[in-house]
Amino acid sequence: MSFSEEIIDWYKQNKRNLPWRETDDPYKIWISEIILQQTRVAQGIDYYLRFIQAFPDIRSLAEAETDEVMKLWQGLGYYTRARHLHEAARQLIRHYRGKLPGSYDELITIKGVGEYSAAAIASMAFQEPVPLVDGNVFRVITRLFMIGLQKGTVAAKKAVDEIAGEIMNPERPGLHNQAMMEFGAIQCIPKHPDCPVCIFRSTCKAYRNGKVEEYPVTGKKGKLRDRYFNYLFIRTGKNTVIRKREGNDIWKGLYEFPLIETSTEIPKHNLPGSAEWNALFTEVQPVVITVSDTYKHLLSHQRIHARFFIITLESPSPLLIEKYLVIPISDLGKYPVPKLIERFLGKSYTL
Repeated sequence: MSFSEEIIDWYKQNKRNLPWRETDDPYKIWISEIILQQTRVAQGIDYYLRFIQAFPDIRSLAEAETDEVMKLWQGLGYYTRARHLHEAARQLIRHYRGKLPGSYDELITIKGVGEYSAAAIASMAFQEPVPLVDGNVFRVITRLFMIGLQKGTVAAKKAVDEIAGEIMNPERPGLHNQAMMEFGAIQCIPKHPDCPVCIFRSTCKAYRNGKVEEYPVTGKKGKLRDRYFNYLFIRTGKNTVIRKREGNDIWKGLYEFPLIETSTEIPKHNLPGSAEWNALFTEVQPVVITVSDTYKHLLSHQRIHARFFIITLESPSPLLIEKYLVIPISDLGKYPVPKLIERFLGKSYTL
């Protein structure tokens, strides 16, 4: 029995029942693959089901407002995925008559579709014999063949890609790729895999040499950058003010309260009276009701420390009216916001 036949047989007996495995619809496979990038399957299932219900096809996604898409994505993180997905749907309407192209080479030209996603769609929806290498597959191959090259390097990628192509079954590429991903997800897991029951225990080089935990070889993690956010939750009667984050910083396209970022965590009483504070409240006198505890939020390379100053104003200042959107507090739930702000809004005293 070939390697591919063996792992496909294992897959048929052990695979999890996941909704995107019940279809060969390229659109649904595409949506699932984008959602599952940097997202755990358990978390991704509900998002996938809600997304497909809201946008059942490419045209409905393309015609949606950006805020609708971002709101549905809220909490998944890595929001660039959602923006690119929305842009890609419009690209497909313009250039591909609202359908995903059927080849890897064309798929990779679609906004937000990288090598991994293109291989997944091409193999699973169109049965093109393209090997797929995600984090799970990379781990499986580096252990089986003891690839000692550092993850993230060109050499490691090239070596693993070559092996992935050699061991796949060109007659059943979609099934083979799903089997490889599933094997890494539930059997050849990152920490403490149950190697004695593994179907490849007799041929896995890392297991035979007692070095499973040493693969894949990874470099040192970069140092986290700490950022200190002071949000101003301003009440003007039944209204508040928000604005959409722009530029190339985190959370682009999401909404937030007026923000004063500081280089370090400063005493709460030092923020009122600062230049940024005074600029926001020209000609008006804010009253600080309370200041929240610090909310911590961990991103891939940043650690956010946020506090919320709850403030009342009789009316917003000219600068607030010019630079921010005045909305009813009761409408806050309609706008896509970062997870950190969503946690704050979940506190009963804010609404």
